Amino acid sequence: MRGVNRVMLIGNLGKEPDVQYLEGNIAVAKFPLATTETYKDRMGKLISQTEWHTVVLWRGLAELAQKYLHKGSLIYVEGRLRTRSWEDKEGNKKFATEIVGDNLIMLDKRGDGHGNYGGSSGTDSMEGFSSEDVPPPPIGDGSEGLPF
Repeated sequence: MRGVNRVMLIGNLGKEPDVQYLEGNIAVAKFPLATTETYKDRMGKLISQTEWHTVVLWRGLAELAQKYLHKGSLIYVEGRLRTRSWEDKEGNKKFATEIVGDNLIMLDKRGDGHGNYGGSSGTDSMEGFSSEDVPPPPIGDGSEGLPF
């Protein structure tokens, strides 16, 4: 039986997307995404728990992220988990787990200052983008591929 590696997140960008261009003019964007869950403890007090995720987008999605997404933007991202490992300069083994996105929906309200998608102000933006040809992330020591 085949496994399933699927991640769906709704959250806010922690900073502007960092977009780099690899050999062949291939765009890759990387940014932190915060997801927050709220629940009540036994005493009825509201507790918020925030998790930070690293999202990587390739090619057209990376360029769209650069154009439309900003720190604080609310997005839905769908993709798969990918863990990379490498050795740093001191020989220590390092790991990074990332969400490689292949579907993106901007959830910000239109005209709220986070991006101008056109159309009338005050309506939900359900602009969806996907990439059918997202390449797998580079495999190796981490020194090649992603330049950041």
